[in-house]
Amino acid sequence: MVPADPPRPPGSGRSSPEAAGTRRLAGDAAGVAEAARLLCAGGIVAFPTETVYGLGARAADGRAVARVFEAKGRPAFNPLIVHVASAAEAEALAEAGPEARALMAAFWPGPLALVLPVRPGAAVAPLVLAGLPTVALRMPDHPLARALLEAAGPLAAPSANPSGRVSPTEAGHVLAGLGGRIDAVLDGGPCPVGVESTIVMPDAEGGARLLRAGGLPAEAIEAALGAALRVETDPARVVAPGQTASHYAPRGRLRLEAMEAGPGEVLVGFGPVRGEMSLSPSGDLREAAANLFAVLHRLDAAGVERIAVAPVPETGLGRAINDRLRRAAAPRG
Repeated sequence: MVPADPPRPPGSGRSSPEAAGTRRLAGDAAGVAEAARLLCAGGIVAFPTETVYGLGARAADGRAVARVFEAKGRPAFNPLIVHVASAAEAEALAEAGPEARALMAAFWPGPLALVLPVRPGAAVAPLVLAGLPTVALRMPDHPLARALLEAAGPLAAPSANPSGRVSPTEAGHVLAGLGGRIDAVLDGGPCPVGVESTIVMPDAEGGARLLRAGGLPAEAIEAALGAALRVETDPARVVAPGQTASHYAPRGRLRLEAMEAGPGEVLVGFGPVRGEMSLSPSGDLREAAANLFAVLHRLDAAGVERIAVAPVPETGLGRAINDRLRRAAAPRG
């Protein structure tokens, strides 16, 4: 619990105690500096964009990203949008073709997210990607968001609300929904756009697909590209936030709730169940969530055909971990 602060004048940079310990940081240089400090220490902080408030964690910090899913009560690990301070920062994380660069030049900063192939070795935690070979990127058009990104680096950030609830457009909305679950909210006042960003995926063969309608009209994007957007209609194909849940599965077959490896299996442990690798030797659900996709990728890279996974508690982040594991273990056509 943060002790009570005395009343603060506007713009003082002081935080006010609200919602069981979640700090409300003033929208000034001191507030941005404190938000960046919290993020760099592994914290999670809500911040304003022109669309809605996002709940940010440093994109390279898997454990912090796991805290974001935990705080939101997000039932499955869906891909997250990574917010960047510049197009150059985006291209350090992803491979951008001519269409992507044209859209960045036309609409960044702004309410447009682009889904692009992630660069090998990019500083993005696997949990952000949800096992996909792509990353969603956007440069927000809000001075506080831009200042925070300059100070803390790329931030993975879904909307700062409990999963399934209305997206927040004011700091008070964030505190009402997530107070006590997150470290702080940087108060930038009301969001001017008020709906989530439009998400587009440029195609390798030219053109682009509309994955989610949002704050940037599709007509403006089509005018910039000189071509109509194709609309993604396959519910089994999920490459961006806001689509039906469907997630990466390894090539190997999974057996869940395993206490030991069977013939020909590699055991992935958790807590006291030891295996050749482990989601978390200490039984830490945040660590397990952060490690989940990386472990599955390692199993794929090793060509493992049969995988046994130790039981994970069906509580907190364990629900999301088990949701992901059950989908990965489901029968395939």
